Formats: sequence, structure tokens, C-alpha cells
Amino acid sequence: MSRKTLVITGAGMGIGAATARQLAPGNRLILQYHTSKADALALREELAPVCADIEVIEADLTSDAGCTALSEEIGKRTDVLDVLVNNTGGMIERQSVADLSWEHLTATFALNTFSAMRLTGLCTGLLRQGTDPCVVNVTSIAMRHGAPTATAYGASKAAMDAFTRGAANELAPLIRVNAVSPGIIDTRFHKRVTSEAKMQQFIESTPLKRAGNVGDVARTIEYLVESTFVTGETIDCNGGLSMR
Repeated sequence: MSRKTLVITGAGMGIGAATARQLAPGNRLILQYHTSKADALALREELAPVCADIEVIEADLTSDAGCTALSEEIGKRTDVLDVLVNNTGGMIERQSVADLSWEHLTATFALNTFSAMRLTGLCTGLLRQGTDPCVVNVTSIAMRHGAPTATAYGASKAAMDAFTRGAANELAPLIRVNAVSPGIIDTRFHKRVTSEAKMQQFIESTPLKRAGNVGDVARTIEYLVESTFVTGETIDCNGGLSMR
């Protein structure tokens, strides 16, 4: 892979940090974080020896102002962008369908959907200056099967699946847009929202009989970055837990 300039959101930990590690050698990285400042700074120090350049930027992407501010900071640092990885997201809390509040829905979609949609639009000009430019969105297996108390989260990720296809059509032929849909990945996310018993149930239901790790997802993202004849696709990385 020739030297690229990449923006990775939610890069302080988990899948974002693993993706930064996977794509760091020889490339220029701009990493966004919000609440994980110490992790982001430690990652910058770790990767600096192998990167052409690396910077970290704090931004809250759950608002238009935050997305706009990040895009402006990116524009101050580079006039070309080759890769945008929209990884920011998460489950705010579990709520049953009967209890869904407007505030919960708005916050969930702002975090998982609006942030990536808005940032993609704001970065389109820079991407058009890139070499084989592409966008990779991170969705979730939650969009494939309805998970009780995670319906809003799954719906927000399903919206990103639809956005991926629409953006791929609209931004072609210059900019490719794809997505990766992680399954059960061993991260802080599941330690916070999934019980040990439920995790074991997921693993037993997975044909490969294990949870994934962040490196599994990062390598899938790398594949989508490098595969210049793939666009409009969502690649499942879930050990067979959901098959199409």
C-alpha cells in the first residue's frame, strides 16, 4: 500500500485503535477521540515510530458543531485525504421497545449514524483529492438480527448499512464506500453491556466457537481499504454467527 493519509474516528481504544495499529506503517494518521484522551495519547506515542506522521484530535461527533469542527481541524492539517474510517459509535444503554424515549433515540442515532453521515459529507472534498480514496463505515451484527433491548442501536447501525450503499452509488466512480459489520468482539463495549452468561451463549452459537478480537475487524477494514474494485459492500466479520 502506497503512503496514505487516513482519518480514523473513535480511535482511542477498541476497534479504532486496532485499525490505527494495522494501518499505521508508513502512513499518515489523524485520529479522533472524545472521552479516551489518555488512550489516544498513548496510542500516538506507540505508533509514532512507524508512522510517516500521526496526530490526535479531540471532538464530540454527536453534534453538527463537533463534526464541523473536526473537519475543519482535518483541513488545517492536510489538503488531501485517502481514507476515512467512521468507527465512532456505541450502545448508550439498553432500552426495551416499550420504553424507548425520544432522547434515547436521538442520542443513539447521533452517535452511531448522524456522526458518520455528516463527517463523510464534510470530508468529501478532501477525499476527492486522494489516491484511490475510500470510506469504511463500522456497523454491527445487531442490524442483522433483532436483539432485545438493543433495538435502537441495531436500527442506527442498519441505517449506516443503507447509507453505505447510497453513498457508494453517489460518490462513484472516484470514492469507494464500504462497511464492516463486526459480530461479537471482545472489547470494553461488551464488558459494559453484555453479561458473561450472554457472552458465552453468543460464543456457543458462533460456528467458530470464539468471540472475535479487534485485530480481526482491523484486518477486514484493511482489506476494504486495499480492494479497489469493491464498493457498496458490507463485509460481515462475525465468525459465522450471522450468514447470508
